[in-house]
This record gives sequence, C-alpha cells and structure tokens, in this order.
Amino acid sequence: MFASMLAKHRAARGSVLFRPTRACCVAKVSDARRASLLCPKASARSYVPCRMFTFIFPKMAGVGTETSSSDDDTSVIIALTTAVVLRRQQRRRARRWWVRPHLTLEMKLTHGAYYALMEELRNEDAGSLTNFLRMDDGHFHFLLDLISDDIQFADTPMRPCIPPGERLAVTLRFLASGDSYQSLSFLYRIGRTTLGEIIPHTCRMIVKALDKYIKVPNSPEKWQAVAQAYNDRWNFPHCVGAIDGKHVAIRAPPNGGSNFYNYKGFHSVVLMAVADAHYRFIWYHIGENGRQNDAGIFAMSLLSSALARNTLNMPPPSKIRENGTEDVPYVLLGDDAFPLKPYIMKPYPNRGRNDEEIIYNYRLSRARRVVESSFGILVNRFRVLSHAMSLDPDKARDVTESCVAIHNFLRTEMDVRYIATEQERHVEWPHRRLPFAAGNNSGDKARRVRDELRRYFINEGAVEFQWSHIEVNN
Repeated sequence: MFASMLAKHRAARGSVLFRPTRACCVAKVSDARRASLLCPKASARSYVPCRMFTFIFPKMAGVGTETSSSDDDTSVIIALTTAVVLRRQQRRRARRWWVRPHLTLEMKLTHGAYYALMEELRNEDAGSLTNFLRMDDGHFHFLLDLISDDIQFADTPMRPCIPPGERLAVTLRFLASGDSYQSLSFLYRIGRTTLGEIIPHTCRMIVKALDKYIKVPNSPEKWQAVAQAYNDRWNFPHCVGAIDGKHVAIRAPPNGGSNFYNYKGFHSVVLMAVADAHYRFIWYHIGENGRQNDAGIFAMSLLSSALARNTLNMPPPSKIRENGTEDVPYVLLGDDAFPLKPYIMKPYPNRGRNDEEIIYNYRLSRARRVVESSFGILVNRFRVLSHAMSLDPDKARDVTESCVAIHNFLRTEMDVRYIATEQERHVEWPHRRLPFAAGNNSGDKARRVRDELRRYFINEGAVEFQWSHIEVNN
C-alpha cells in the first residue's frame, strides 16, 4: 500500500498541488482529524490527493522549506504510517458483549456438561460417567473432598466463582480425553482463557492431595513386601521395582531449540518411573528434556544417588540359593539403556549368549515389562498423554504428574476394576529381543549378582514355561 502511494506521490511531485498555501501555514489540525482526512472511513487504504496531504502535514510535505527527494520520501512514509496506525486504533470494534451468549450462567446451568450431562449420567448411566471421568461418582467426590479447599475461590462483584466440583470435573475430562481447551469450553460453557488457568492449578492440587499414594518405601519391611509381591507374581526374587522412561510429547517450546527434540523425532519431556508388581508407581521423575537418554536422567536423579549410597533403608543382601556363594542385594530391573550395577539388573548382551543367559534374559524381561504395562495403562486411561500437549514444559509436567497421582489413587482404591483384564496378559508374551549393549563397564560385583540370579533361574527358581524360549531365541 505504501509503495503505490509513494509512487503516486513521486509522479505528482512538482505540480501545483505542492505549492505553499496560506492555509498550510495557519492550519492546526489534531492527529485524529489528520488520520480521518488521510484515511476516510470509506476506504482506509485509498489514496489521498497530494493537496490534502500538504494541508494536513505541511512540514512533512516540504512546505516553505527545501528538501531533497530522499528526505521527502521518508517524510511521506512516516506520515502514512502514522496515519494508518491512528486510523486502525479508531476502527477497533467495541466489545459486542461482556460474556458470550453460550457462556452465560443461564446457558451453563441448562446445557453445561457439569450441570446437565454429568447429572444425567449420574442418574441414568453410572458406567458412562465412570468412562467420562475415568472414575466412578464415589471416587470423584472422595477426591473432591481432598482438594476442595485448595480450589475454592470467592465470588467477585462481576460474577460468581466456578465451584470446586466443576473445576475438578473439567480437569478430569481434559486428562481423560486430551481435548483442546476450546472443545472443553463449548462442552462445559467455561471460557477458554479461564480453562487455561483452572486446569494447571487443579492438576497441581491433585498431586498435592494424593501425595500419600506415591511413596518410596522407607523401611526394610515395606521393601520386603514389594519384593515378595514381585517374586509371587512375576517369579523374580529380590526385585523391588522395574524402571523405565517414557517420552511425553509436547509442542515445540519457544526458544527451546533442539533441547526437547528426542531421537524418536518429536519434542518431549521424559517421565521416568519405577513400578511395583501391581502396576503402581513407587517413584517417578518428570520434566527432563527429551534429548536426554534414560541412563543420563537416572544418573542425575536422587534415586540413583540414594541407591549408590545405600540410604534407602532396604533389607541387607541375602542368599537366594541353598548352596549359593553370593549374597544378592535387592535390585531394580532395567533394559539395556541402564548401566549394570549391584542394585540394577539388566539383560546379558545378545551377542554370544548361551541357553542359561537366554533364560535369564527372558525372566528379567517378563518381570521388567510391568513398568511398560504400567505406562500403557496410564496412557490408555489418560489420553492427554497419547498426543502432543499444546502446553509449555512446566504445565505439561503438572498434567503428567496429576495423571500419575490419579493412576496410583485409582489403582489402590479401585483395585482390579481399574485395569482391563487383557492388559494383564503380557505375562505370556514371547520374549522381546533386546538391543545389544555396547560399552558395558559394569563392575565385578554387579556381574556376580547377575550370574547368581542366572543360576537360580536354572535350578531352584526354574518355572515350566521358561524352557520354550530357548528354542524361540536360538
């Protein structure tokens, strides 16, 4: 637009339109009036005759002064830019309404999901309500009682506050579905900007309220109970958890560069967790950027340093075989991404394995897959984790933490009703070939512990179904 107007101005330069006039010298016109004259309402982009320009901006037009061509062009551009900005400010539309019609309190009470749909499901279809919120009505109100004080706000002179029940309901629906704020705005009749404040805050309060459901065992008896459950259910002795990491997809953070870009080809933050034998998370760490690998994240964690210093109050090492020569400590199970340590067991390398090592790898993989199944259950229940979140990394961490907390809460309180039967059938899945672990610098103690477990699986700890995997992997 400026280019065309400038071209016309140059073509008209030297005409009588730019002669000094008495009006040019005495006219005093306000900026708003000048903008109105320069950009009439009929067309803000229309060209204004040079005579009017000299009347409005006599000094910029060079009236009474001698200016060069470049100075004259610069003055024209400045004048036109100023006029367009002023005109656009004038043309801003006034707000059509204080609250959009579909977001009014009346519409919310009659058509909003919290007051209409959820009430209908509560009275007529309790199963669908459980699917809608990922928990039944009883557990919804139990959780609401825990956090209501933290998400209750006072009414303002302008409007009543959104009640705690509605705040919790829309947050649970966001976690369950992963719907956008705009979709939830239409469903619950709450403004999109308001949802952007409600949901992250409610997620933080959920994590705070459910803190007791995610606890690292702090006594030998509690660690022993975890290990006994692993041995009873997954046939692996002295195991106190399986550890793994999961990439939680997020949108590319502003100015984040490649820090959050992972080897899978998307931006993410990493959820690293330890699962017990019942698909509960007993430890987790969330928020490291996706560029880092599992071993690096674990090495920097407090859990790693506590294991290395032996400050977790675990039971002392003991023999697992009657004629065993090695005391076996209590261990975590990891894949080849983790280092072999006396407190972390990993598979034997695929290259050059014998039958006993194949059996050991199968038994370890069978028990370790509990954490993979736990992640699978988590993502299946909370679909917000199944695709990239349009949130910054900090808010994505809050959302992920709340999913983990609710998962443990429901896994503890709802027990087997929380997990679909087919999701527990992984115990009979064929052994997955694990990648070769290069650069294994594990110590002698760790290798002796692994060898002792291998001998146990071949002798006292053998199970009938393990032998078929020798043929599968040969």
